[in-house]
Amino acid sequence: MAVLFSILTLALLIGALIDIITRRDDQVKHLPKMFWIILVILIPLAGSLIWFLVGREYDGEGIRLARPARERRSQPSAPPTPPAPVDTRTTEQQIADLDREIEEWRLRAEIEKRKKESGGSPAGEGGSE
Repeated sequence: MAVLFSILTLALLIGALIDIITRRDDQVKHLPKMFWIILVILIPLAGSLIWFLVGREYDGEGIRLARPARERRSQPSAPPTPPAPVDTRTTEQQIADLDREIEEWRLRAEIEKRKKESGGSPAGEGGSE
């Protein structure tokens, strides 16, 4: 009987330690995680039972124990990302737009080339305004 009690205590100790270590800090109540680990190691049976009764938060695991809002630690949330722009043009429209843009850049390059050839003076172009 003593062997069975020792095995159950050891299993409870291991289960409590694993549960403490894998819990997020906001799910641990009353003491920091390190103190809970020390308590469970020093007093295996009582420490494990106390941990499972009062030391952990049971969020979303069946039993729900709610803490008042002032005690909850809030995690900073990332700002929502804006939705990616959606291009509603057809492929043909996109290709036509690209062709117009290429033609515009070609004409700009030609204008710059003519400006350099004529000495950089735009006075002959556009008349008197």
